[in-house]
Amino acid sequence: MMMKKFRSSCLIASALDLIGDKWSLLIIRDMLLHQKKTFKEMAASKEGIATNLLSARLKLLESLEVITKRKLPKNKKENVYLLTEKGIDLAPLILEIVIWSDKYVRTYNPDMNPYEKGDLNIVLSVQKGYRAFARQIVETTRS
Repeated sequence: MMMKKFRSSCLIASALDLIGDKWSLLIIRDMLLHQKKTFKEMAASKEGIATNLLSARLKLLESLEVITKRKLPKNKKENVYLLTEKGIDLAPLILEIVIWSDKYVRTYNPDMNPYEKGDLNIVLSVQKGYRAFARQIVETTRS
């Protein structure tokens, strides 16, 4: 893992020092909720991340062991990125931001996507769905 200088001993501040920039959280969102797995898919997100920023954030997330990178057997030039368990464990945080935003931010941005309120097990469902997706990708990328 990379060495990082932390601002304080606060649990929230320390986590934000690692993954608190908007791009890292949006990459994790895209992977977790939209099952994006390639650089090209992530670069196509509506938020319009610059490719140099995307590359830097992917390297950071990989160094933090939030994601892994592997090559496609049929196309050795293209990488596939998958969330690790550490990354999948960010699902509650990502989904709580969605719920909070739906409740409080819609006033400022009425054009936001609709939020379909699911059952109380939505976090577990998202995590389970992502794990199944990742297993399928791992099986197809084994050389």
